[in-house]
Amino acid sequence: MNVLLDYLPEFRDGFLGTLAITASAALLALVLGVLIAGFRVSPVPPLRVFGTAWVTVLRNTPLTLLFLVAFFVVPQIIFQGASPYVLGTLALGFYTSSFVCEAVRSGISTVPLGQAEAARSLGMSFSQTLRLIVLPQATRTVIPPLSSIIIALTKNSAIAGAFGYGELFNVSKLLNDKGYAIAWIFLWTALAYLVVTFAISGLFRLLERRMGVAR
Repeated sequence: MNVLLDYLPEFRDGFLGTLAITASAALLALVLGVLIAGFRVSPVPPLRVFGTAWVTVLRNTPLTLLFLVAFFVVPQIIFQGASPYVLGTLALGFYTSSFVCEAVRSGISTVPLGQAEAARSLGMSFSQTLRLIVLPQATRTVIPPLSSIIIALTKNSAIAGAFGYGELFNVSKLLNDKGYAIAWIFLWTALAYLVVTFAISGLFRLLERRMGVAR
């Protein structure tokens, strides 16, 4: 208990840091995931190839390796002087987008083909059909797996702490180096992660009920 009370500001900052990188990486992953899913079902072959390559490479690359690339290669080429927050968001967001893409693509496959054919018969383009007809119907199917993906992203954010970003794992490592009992540090850190993951689960359960997703 003493470690929590003595270093409450550090735990608070780490908790807020975890929330910040989780939210930004989740937003990036959702945007990229939906976009790449559109590429994967596109009638344009180069887009399908790009989407397939994106998912194949990112899903089969260890997340730690992506962090290494983000923190030690990307700043030398593109984002010179970028903060650990930005670099961690890129690594987490890009990695998670491949899983979001597959979840969205699976949801798209549940929409009857006749829906898209009817839209095309009305003169709608592929992008209009996908945006206005297919994705809204696929969303209800996609919500449950997305919950698991975002929760996994939250736990994966701990890797950013190993690269100097001020989140919960980073705070735990610093306090452990000061000689505090590791069991108490991990206890409070685990409880903080549980708060975040339970909040995410509750949010997605609310979305499921609001959208009438069958259990």
